[in-house]
Amino acid sequence: MAPMLDIDALIDDPQTRIVVCCGSGGVGKTTTAAALGLRAAESGRHVVVLTIDPARRLAQSLGLTTLDNTPRLVQGIDVTRGGSLDAMMLDMKRTFDEVVQAHATPDKAEQILANPFYQAVSSSFAGTQEYMAMEKLGQLRLEADRDPDNPRWDLIVVDTPPSRSALDFLDAPKRLGSFLDGRFIRLLAGPAKAGGRAYVKVFSAGVNIVTSTLTKVLGGQMLTDVQTFVAALDTMFGGFRERADHTYALLKDGGTAFLVVASPERDALREASYFVDRLDEEEMPLAGLVVNRVYRVAAPGLSAARALSAAEQLGDEESGSSSGGSSGVSDTAAITQGLLRVHAVQAEIAARHQSLAKRFIAGHPGIATVEVPAASADIHDLPGLRAVGDALAGR
Repeated sequence: MAPMLDIDALIDDPQTRIVVCCGSGGVGKTTTAAALGLRAAESGRHVVVLTIDPARRLAQSLGLTTLDNTPRLVQGIDVTRGGSLDAMMLDMKRTFDEVVQAHATPDKAEQILANPFYQAVSSSFAGTQEYMAMEKLGQLRLEADRDPDNPRWDLIVVDTPPSRSALDFLDAPKRLGSFLDGRFIRLLAGPAKAGGRAYVKVFSAGVNIVTSTLTKVLGGQMLTDVQTFVAALDTMFGGFRERADHTYALLKDGGTAFLVVASPERDALREASYFVDRLDEEEMPLAGLVVNRVYRVAAPGLSAARALSAAEQLGDEESGSSSGGSSGVSDTAAITQGLLRVHAVQAEIAARHQSLAKRFIAGHPGIATVEVPAASADIHDLPGLRAVGDALAGR
């Protein structure tokens, strides 16, 4: 049997500075992150939650009309223990702009921000969202540590991007850093300073294999745009690799805890298994697994087969006595039959969920786990998030 994940011990520990909720898309990472942030804030922590493209109802559940790249105070939480909660949504393009502005002169920054090649890279390059999520994490941690005696936040909760694969989150920062700080860009950087024919000659020799792809993205001005971009970005090359390395060091820090979130479905648990193995390989601190949206039934002792059998038996009895039975009895029997059939469906789903969860736990016996029951409706307010937080804490 897997050990129980103690969420309250995790978020109450002052040594825990960062909690990263990760997993494949569509498993409830954003709701989990928001519920964790609210529970930690109401227990006395100063929390900021960084979400990635949350549904509008989730923003409303935090009492905010909009979420953007600026942390905003969440009103209406219980502050009797002295905590606070800020929330924000990652703006990928704006975060990339902030990196440029922080590491380039005003003139160079203006050149870069206006460049079509930069605009394409900062908005749509594979891995940019994941990289910028970690960049924003670094910015938040730096701001939190600016005044150690009176930090703005003592806990950062991160909701990772909805990637096609959970592994994209760990791979993308290095991939983007390698692209912007790699041999390809360095090949362009030297000739770009010389300009003219030398640049065109080297460009043509070195990047013909990707010209067709880049042309689709950038159009006919590709060569000029890339030349201008590389020349302006020349002073920033080392920074991307350095920042990627710093991000990985931050993620491996003892104050960071990873929570893998999965729904009780085969594909989601398979992704969770890959992610658990990868975190172990990278020696990153895994706190445990959250199995989210688990079906439960009010009468667990009544199996699906027994419920269906009872419904059929009731139907047979009603058919046999229909000539002398009253309509009231028939109506009651029909309602009972319907309830039994609904229970049978839910019991079947619940049994499948438990079977899949047990199979995962058997394959990873040392991982602390908590199951969160499926909510009967969308989470759209603070009480709903509190209920999720209670479930995360095993209550």
